[in-house]
Amino acid sequence: MERLRDAFNRLGSQQKLVFMVAMAAIFAIIVGTILWSRQPDWKTLFSNLNEKDGGAIVTILEQQNMPHRYTDNGALQVPADRVHDVRLKLASQGLPRGGMVGFELMENQKFGVSQFAEQVNYQRGLEGELARTIQSIGAIQSARVHLAIPKPSVFVREEQKPTASVMLNIYPGRSLDGAQIAGITHLVSSSVPQLPATNVAVIDQSGALLSQLKNKLTEAGLDPAQIKYVRDVESSIIKRISEILSPMLGQDNFKVQVAADIDFSQSEQTAETFRPNNAPESTSIRSRQNNETASVNQAAGGVPGALTNQPPVPATAPLTQPATGTSPGQPGKPGEIQGKVDAAGVTAPLNAAGQPINTSKNATINYEVDKTIRHTKQGMGDIRRLSAAIVVNHRKDVDKNGQPVSKPIPEAEMKQLNDLVREAMGYSKERGDTISVANAPFTAVDKSETELPIWKDPENISYLKDLLKYLLIAGIVAFLYLKVIQPSVKTMFPPPADADAAHTPAEGGASHGESGTDTETEVGEDGSTHVSIDHYAVMIQKARDLADKDPKAVANIIKDWMGVNGN
Repeated sequence: MERLRDAFNRLGSQQKLVFMVAMAAIFAIIVGTILWSRQPDWKTLFSNLNEKDGGAIVTILEQQNMPHRYTDNGALQVPADRVHDVRLKLASQGLPRGGMVGFELMENQKFGVSQFAEQVNYQRGLEGELARTIQSIGAIQSARVHLAIPKPSVFVREEQKPTASVMLNIYPGRSLDGAQIAGITHLVSSSVPQLPATNVAVIDQSGALLSQLKNKLTEAGLDPAQIKYVRDVESSIIKRISEILSPMLGQDNFKVQVAADIDFSQSEQTAETFRPNNAPESTSIRSRQNNETASVNQAAGGVPGALTNQPPVPATAPLTQPATGTSPGQPGKPGEIQGKVDAAGVTAPLNAAGQPINTSKNATINYEVDKTIRHTKQGMGDIRRLSAAIVVNHRKDVDKNGQPVSKPIPEAEMKQLNDLVREAMGYSKERGDTISVANAPFTAVDKSETELPIWKDPENISYLKDLLKYLLIAGIVAFLYLKVIQPSVKTMFPPPADADAAHTPAEGGASHGESGTDTETEVGEDGSTHVSIDHYAVMIQKARDLADKDPKAVANIIKDWMGVNGN
């Protein structure tokens, strides 16, 4: 400690002050750097909190001794390693509520509350729960739900249906498609009894009526599911074509686009056809009816009177010529008189010639009528037409000088590619599909225009800021050490004089002696002399000059130094 005190006393008053300030600054910088590096990495817990939720959350964080801070944009931050734990703990207490209340409002019902107050609290809780559910959608920043529930009536004619209004605040740069709007509409209608989906109105922060837009699209036939199906069909065909061309051309040497015309119409047809029975051999008889009749007129003769009413007299043989034939009842030769009539199952003897005979035949035949009933139901989603366009890059090659060149693909290979694409896409000439394969050089894209510059990349900017902080700290420490600490240490602990004389050239001493550097010489009470210089070499040269001018004084100084060190 004595030697350190003597070495510190070799410095001048100004040097002592500068040395102490530099040591304090270096110590403060080192301690500050250590503390700064140990600070926690802050992460946003919640942003855009209202005053009520923010105050409740801060109160809970202070009770748990959780470090937190507010940023300039109003976000509440906590240490990154505790952010998930804090969110879970706050969620268990229902925070943040987002400026609305849910069914927890029903937990603190007071005794004796009126039925009207209960109904109002129930409606407020239902509105808050619906708003919280809608806010869970990623594109929605906040939501409010208003329900108009009429009083029930005992008269059917006076019964009214409930209505609902939904106000959505969508994040900038985002939007809701038709399926999401329909989902919100059905979510609200399914949560309220007897609320039809047509009575739900959905608007955004600009006042646009989103639910009406969805209804117009539905009425026009633009179903999002159908559009998605078309995109899926096109993507599957593009994938098949890409998979078959990639091994031959390379991943970035071709581009494929496919347009699919899908028929979403659904029709049902019932046809009943009758064909005429032209061919007799192919006809089918349903029923047949034949009717034959025959009768012989045997009218009674004579004049009406008493004689006709008398009993008949005994029969006598007629005087007419009998019929010829082999035997009675057998047919004879044509032109001969027969003995009896046999027609339509009636057998009667043939009387004298001239008596009338009546015969009739009727035939009714019913044929089957050919009838064809065809019921056809056409399915939806059939492909009516496909169109494919493929562009292939020129093949890269090297010329005689070793320079890269691009050459077109030969015609035979292009024909082969065309055939492969036809098979991959399921080409159908009857359907009217078209395909076009072109060979053209691709234009090189300058990546420097599309990529973000290094100095504009947020991640690189963050790294650069941290690096500049550490470099600034290191620069300050190096400056204080090289410009203040090191010269002071050399002054406090000078090297031996013979070593300086051996290593310092005479020319250098003369040049330093002529320099205009300021020096201060102080003589202490004990006769010791302190020399304050700005450079170590100049100090040596001054000492040499003093020794040349006044050797006795130098000898006395050295003698005093030896006496102070205890000989």
